[in-house]
Amino acid sequence: MKAPLIRTFSYHCRQKYGMAVGKIPLDVGITCPNRMRGGCIYCRSASFTPSCLRSGDDIPTQIERGKLHLLKGRFRYYFAYFQQETVTALAQEKLLPLLAAVLEDPSCTGLVLSTRPDHLPEKLVESLALLIEQSNKDCLIELGLQSIHAKSLELLNRNHTLDDFLVAVERVKQYDRLQVGAHLIFGIPGESWTDMVQTVEFVAGLKLDALKLHHLQVIKDTTLHAMYLQNRFSLFSLEEYMDFLLRIIPLIPEHVTLHRLWSTSHPSLLVAPKWHVLAGELSRILQQRLTEQGLHQGCKSRVGQVVTGRTRLKQKE
Repeated sequence: MKAPLIRTFSYHCRQKYGMAVGKIPLDVGITCPNRMRGGCIYCRSASFTPSCLRSGDDIPTQIERGKLHLLKGRFRYYFAYFQQETVTALAQEKLLPLLAAVLEDPSCTGLVLSTRPDHLPEKLVESLALLIEQSNKDCLIELGLQSIHAKSLELLNRNHTLDDFLVAVERVKQYDRLQVGAHLIFGIPGESWTDMVQTVEFVAGLKLDALKLHHLQVIKDTTLHAMYLQNRFSLFSLEEYMDFLLRIIPLIPEHVTLHRLWSTSHPSLLVAPKWHVLAGELSRILQQRLTEQGLHQGCKSRVGQVVTGRTRLKQKE
């Protein structure tokens, strides 16, 4: 298979499994603990919840609805994607049996667990690694980081630190059967291009397995929405974001799977930016511009040279 300009999730699956694999978002019915502390200023779970997902349904029902409405016959296999809220905040004695039952489905390739770095207990990671080993399936733990900069984490009301993230990464990387990724947001108020590039370079140096990248979106009735109405920050235009992606994609090692490159919030809840361009067209534009400039993922990667330690980062700041 010819190497792509970008290692997308689709390419990764075709290379590893010989076919495309879908994702079915699932909801274990808990609330993110950070909502008790005001919540992240940009977050509203309804903005990224598929219309077919009903949190009141049990997991088997959610999976069957996902197969019907999301896979739509295009995919024979799927990853169980626990994206809603903070799945690892569920008590371990409840979470592990639930995950074990999901993995018993022959058409389930594995798990994607989206969570906060401060809610990943060492005992849970150890037990999860054993479960994945026994199932002979895959598991990606996707940690929400958003930015390496303390000022940004404070502004976003993330209520975790970069050190929390690094501890979580180290905890997962102890186990060969577990993969680890990070979720980053670009365009956070107060961050310059230099700040954002520094985040990418730092995370690239950690040798993660996957990244999910977003441009900042303003969702209706969030704290960020109120800030936007006060003209306290600006957002990426489509052209600006494409330019930014052309700057950072070459810095990301080519082995890293990029699960997402832009946000896809529900149009009814999206305040801004509104580009009015479908994801397929965004991908076509990006691929064309990479080709025109002779760029591809990893072509400027400096893994092995990038500063990765907590102490060194503090010195740079």
